[in-house]
Amino acid sequence: MRSHTLLALLVSTLALVACRGPALSIVASAVSETGNSYGNDDDPELVRAAVPFGLKTMEGLLESQPRHVKLLTALTSSFTQYTFGFVHADAEDADREGKLEAARAGRERARRLFLRARYYGLRGLEEKREGLSARLAAGRDPAVALRITRKDDVELLYWTAAAWTLAISDGKGDMGLVAELPVPIAMMQRALELDPDWGEGTLHEFFVTWDGTRSAAEGGGPERARAHLERALALSMNKKLGPLVSWAEGVLVMQQDRAEFTRILEAVLRADPAAEPRHQLVNVFAQRRARALLAHADDLFL
Repeated sequence: MRSHTLLALLVSTLALVACRGPALSIVASAVSETGNSYGNDDDPELVRAAVPFGLKTMEGLLESQPRHVKLLTALTSSFTQYTFGFVHADAEDADREGKLEAARAGRERARRLFLRARYYGLRGLEEKREGLSARLAAGRDPAVALRITRKDDVELLYWTAAAWTLAISDGKGDMGLVAELPVPIAMMQRALELDPDWGEGTLHEFFVTWDGTRSAAEGGGPERARAHLERALALSMNKKLGPLVSWAEGVLVMQQDRAEFTRILEAVLRADPAAEPRHQLVNVFAQRRARALLAHADDLFL
């Protein structure tokens, strides 16, 4: 996750008492830099407890540095990852256990937090490309509006679009929100066009899921999804487990191929999540999801 160590965050918070102007901008930049403290961790519950402090620290810094693009980017990515990894996941677990009221409340909270991440992302894009945020929010010709973006916008495009699509997923009862789906999809497509190798296959992993849910006539289908899967695995040198889980959950469930679904997810569970230390936490999350999918396979297959 995007953040610094807890010690650095604490020092930065104390520094707010004395820092102003350029000095505060330096603090904001330090806090928003990507660190390895969370990504290397193998204890999701420790991270769950630690991340909110970092998020609120960054929001406090943003009040004094409202146009700080790195800070806006960090808030977008961190809120998205925290919400997906914990709030959204808890709601899904409650749903599987038949705790419908807890699931409903959890999804509503996740929707709000994803929209919060989207808000920061659109602010960041607006700082870089004046007028873009308003055009995207209007929803008219997003592909045309996105032509002004460049390769150095890909990180913001990805995290803003991820937050937006996940908000839609958790807010299916809001038809106005659902109608916005073409906008974040256009953002993902533009990011893929600008820098297809970004994030060691992260963009391709998104399209494993997206193309896996659509037919070939709609521009998707299993063959396109497989091509994205293979590229995602190649770019990560087979160190990320997430693409395999996305493939199993999306394409293999759609195809009702339970044997291959089981084989893939059991292979994910046998893998060493620490094979690449900087991906350890996301691999732990992938294994947790694989375990949940296998436990509830009867609900996914006829």
